[in-house]
This record gives sequence, structure tokens and C-alpha cells, in this order.
Amino acid sequence: MEPPVENLTRLSVMGEIQIKIDRQTCMGSGNCQFWAPSVFDLDDDGVAVVVEVEGDPEEKVVLAARGCPTQSITVFRDGEQIGP
Repeated sequence: MEPPVENLTRLSVMGEIQIKIDRQTCMGSGNCQFWAPSVFDLDDDGVAVVVEVEGDPEEKVVLAARGCPTQSITVFRDGEQIGP
């Protein structure tokens, strides 16, 4: 059985923000932790997870998505993709 795509939602001043992590393609580089260290961490399998949904500003979350070497993180605001 394939692991599910992680899908976490948070609210921001600009509207609803949704962070999706494709656990199938994540290689565990840790770039997301570098850009948004309060939002992302790596689990015991070395795969990115969201640990604190409101840990960093939206701009840092988008930078984390853009910095992902496998493009495994996608960020949406009000249903529109804003990152990467």
C-alpha cells in the first residue's frame, strides 16, 4: 500500500493556505527545514512532514516549496497554487 500524500491546512491573513507533501517523491534533502524550520521536519523515514502549521510566515513556506529539489511540496492559497 502506498503512503498517502500529506495534506495539511492552515489559515493565514490572506485566506486559506494548504501545504501538500508528496511522500512518494520526497528524498529527505532537508531544504524545506532550511527555509521554514518551524513548519517542516523529517520523520523517522527521512521524509518531510509539517510539524507546526503556523510556525513560519507564508513567504517562507513558499520558499521551502521552491527549494525542494524534487518539487514534492506544493502550496495553495484559496485553491490556487502559489508554490512552487
